[in-house]
Amino acid sequence: QVQLVESGGGLVQAGGSLRLSCAASLRIFTFSTYHVGWFRQAPGKEREFVAAISRSGGATGYADSVKGRFTISRDNAKDTGYLQMNSLKPEDTAIYYCAATQYGSTWSSSRGVYDNWGQGTQVTVSS
Repeated sequence: QVQLVESGGGLVQAGGSLRLSCAASLRIFTFSTYHVGWFRQAPGKEREFVAAISRSGGATGYADSVKGRFTISRDNAKDTGYLQMNSLKPEDTAIYYCAATQYGSTWSSSRGVYDNWGQGTQVTVSS
């Protein structure tokens, strides 16, 4: 239904910032019909919820571990979602994935709800 491509990852020192982008290529439905989520997976750990945003951008949610440091946003005119990451910590090191779903009335933190996934972008935070 939708192809997602993440970009913006890289190596940054602790305390630094990165901005991830999630560009969507759509065939039938418009980007504004999808809720967008960001998840991450560190080596040896399960993929975990980071942040999500509703179709219109009017509602957002965050994992406790990133609340106050990360900001999720979207630009439906550009078919792109964003994750601004500030005050990065070494424990934020992971592959970050963008995901999208048309299911539900608002965003979800549940990995199983999302049926469209990007390939991921590596974020490495050095101490």
